[in-house]
Amino acid sequence: MKGLYFQKSSTNEEITFVFQERENLPVIEDYYVKVQVKACALSQINTKLLAEMKMEKDFFPVGREIAGIVLDVGSKVSFFQPDDEVVGILPLDSEDPGLCEVVRVHEHYLVHKPEKVTWTEAAGTIRDGVRAYTALHYLSHLSPGKSVLIMDGASALGMTAIQLAHHRGAKVISTAGSLEDKQCLERLRPSIARVIDVSNGKAHVAESCLEETGGLGVDIVLDAGVRLYSKDDEPAVKLQLLPHKHDIITLLGVGGHWVTTEENLQLDPPDSHCLFLKGATVAFLNDEVWNLSNVQQGKYLSTYLKRCDGEVIRWSL
Repeated sequence: MKGLYFQKSSTNEEITFVFQERENLPVIEDYYVKVQVKACALSQINTKLLAEMKMEKDFFPVGREIAGIVLDVGSKVSFFQPDDEVVGILPLDSEDPGLCEVVRVHEHYLVHKPEKVTWTEAAGTIRDGVRAYTALHYLSHLSPGKSVLIMDGASALGMTAIQLAHHRGAKVISTAGSLEDKQCLERLRPSIARVIDVSNGKAHVAESCLEETGGLGVDIVLDAGVRLYSKDDEPAVKLQLLPHKHDIITLLGVGGHWVTTEENLQLDPPDSHCLFLKGATVAFLNDEVWNLSNVQQGKYLSTYLKRCDGEVIRWSL
């Protein structure tokens, strides 16, 4: 049985993918589940995070979001039994690649797959679905009637977040980085309140959001990164597509929630004071937040899948 792994070069600049022959999986341990993989998603391999976590190896397994059928369970597994259809995310320290016929995984990293969701949809959307649900429901407490700005709405994360926000009755504003993205967002039903085209660098996100909300500002912002410095210190591409942190603070309403994916966000005292006056909060969306506790893993996955039907998931592929 073969599995796909990647190997970094000595210079850390080049990644080589190789298939390796794997021995038959050992007897199932107490809390582990053996799963026959039906679909596996390919997500970006965060080599920087692996280095920070001291988890670098000669060969690292590829593919972590999986969907499949349970073949066998350990003696103390309580949530699953053979022939159950499951979906989950393998932990960072998993020895098994998702791109393999059979994997072995702790039961806390799996949940039951809804019947109406296909194998491909389940594996392809579970990661971004959990990220979007975490941002909107756990970090910003989304509720009906709220206004939400979702940056880069045509991305996988953005598209899922838009659907979840609509599902909860929120008013959605989104940005588009190209004409194609803008057309994609404008075709969504229910329709987005406003699509801000930032591809030409002329649209001002803060002004557009304040205009759309009658000067009150938006209740929730989910960014796709922000500019931290002046024009002279930022790359040209980032300068054109991403708003400055001051723009986000300006367009944020009283009591608003800013959920950021910018891991190196720097707020100066004037920025903090402005947020203080607005009673606003800043939360960080860590891509691997569900890996901080394997007990929380099942909670995040099951909550997302129970609240989303097949229609919500299908759009984001």
